[in-house]
Amino acid sequence: GEGIDRAPPAAGRMVRGKTQMKRIENATSRQVTFSKRRNGLLKKAFELSVLCDAEVALVVFSPRGRLYEFASATSLQKSIDRYKAYTKDTVNNKTVQPDIQQVKADALSLAKKLEALEDSKRKILGENLGGCSTEELHFLEGKIEKSLRVIRGKKVG
Repeated sequence: GEGIDRAPPAAGRMVRGKTQMKRIENATSRQVTFSKRRNGLLKKAFELSVLCDAEVALVVFSPRGRLYEFASATSLQKSIDRYKAYTKDTVNNKTVQPDIQQVKADALSLAKKLEALEDSKRKILGENLGGCSTEELHFLEGKIEKSLRVIRGKKVG
């Protein structure tokens, strides 16, 4: 209890809550936040490039359209060219093969659906009913009766 002195919070430091991720409505606050965070981002990009020997390129456009950039390579254009070459190679080598496999799988799936639809159409027209179960025949009868009701409804209306 008594006699315990508590130290006041450190002067000048505001206790921050979690920042809400939405646009800052106040224009002045938005500009101040942009400047601080842009500088922090540029600093982090520089630190990453130096500490980890990574090639880092950063491009930021302000809300007014002003360009801020950082490139650890000799130029930003060099990093952009490297990025373009990398993504082009990735698309040509890695992405195309799975796409071909997906197209084959989709074609097979569509062929099966088409076959099922054609089989269903033949049965509705009264063909190939020999292998149908009683349950399937009742289902077909229900579909045909429903279709007839719809057609008669349109004819009367």
